Amino acid sequence: MANLGYMQLVRHCNQYCRFCSNPETPYMLDLETATRQLDDFRARGYFGVILTGGEPSLSPIVVEVTRAALARDLHPRMITNGTKVAELETARAFVAAGLRHYHVSIHSHRAELEDFLTGVRGSFARAEEALDNLAAVDREDRAAGGVGVTVNINTVINAFNADHLDANVRYFAERHPIVRHFVWNNLDPSMGRAETNRDTAHRLRDFELSLGRAMRLLTERGLSFRAERVPLCFMTEHAHASTETRKIVKGEERIVHFLDDKGTVRQTDFRHAKAEVCRQCSLDSICGGLFELGAWYDLAELSPVFVSKERIVRRIRSEPDPAG
Repeated sequence: MANLGYMQLVRHCNQYCRFCSNPETPYMLDLETATRQLDDFRARGYFGVILTGGEPSLSPIVVEVTRAALARDLHPRMITNGTKVAELETARAFVAAGLRHYHVSIHSHRAELEDFLTGVRGSFARAEEALDNLAAVDREDRAAGGVGVTVNINTVINAFNADHLDANVRYFAERHPIVRHFVWNNLDPSMGRAETNRDTAHRLRDFELSLGRAMRLLTERGLSFRAERVPLCFMTEHAHASTETRKIVKGEERIVHFLDDKGTVRQTDFRHAKAEVCRQCSLDSICGGLFELGAWYDLAELSPVFVSKERIVRRIRSEPDPAG
């Protein structure tokens, strides 16, 4: 098992994404508390820790937390909008400390749309600078005998990008070869700003074709990918890439240390809402279902599929997880 813990370093951010599910709080994680959380992950045999937020790169203890994680044999990584990593010296400092794995959040390759979704003019340009900087630091590190830098792109599926997920993949795969892995998170419409900005909510069918094309394109290029909160009937061809399905099959768990009233949450069950027809589906037992209906998603969109569950399980158990 390759359990990954999540640690929120801050909850403030330098962007204002229309669908953010982690609205700002005044709290910041201090190093002493962070160290205790890392000790807990280590004691549980976790593989690594994901630094998140808010925008975690705004925390003053990124370097110290990275070193503390590595001292406990925990693989550190960061989910970031890239704004701080767009500063070359910051990128170098983070990598020098041992933070070599980045999930850069970009939701569209269309610059004006990305700026609209993040609420910050110029955010797309900064994200591309971040990718360029990480590629430059990767070259420097490898030239010096290091293992280099790993870069993923994280995308929240929403009403504004649901029709061009494949175009996003094509753009970044061609222009930024440092990116080797893509992650899609289906919009959570039940909390945060998405509850107010209802124009971001979509129907599941809105992204089905685009997501399928994106996954096939990545498969052809030999790149890896994962999708979270997407029911298997909307990604049957690539069911092995479902985050929930992989955790169900492998018996993994996830702990998130929130900087709000939720506190620490340990998740061991990755099955969510299902429709009555799901009982007929051959993949029912390994499908996460529909995470958080909110007032938008409709169970009527779910439908049974009849493919080999055993084939999917064998593939998940036989292939190593990529750096995703």
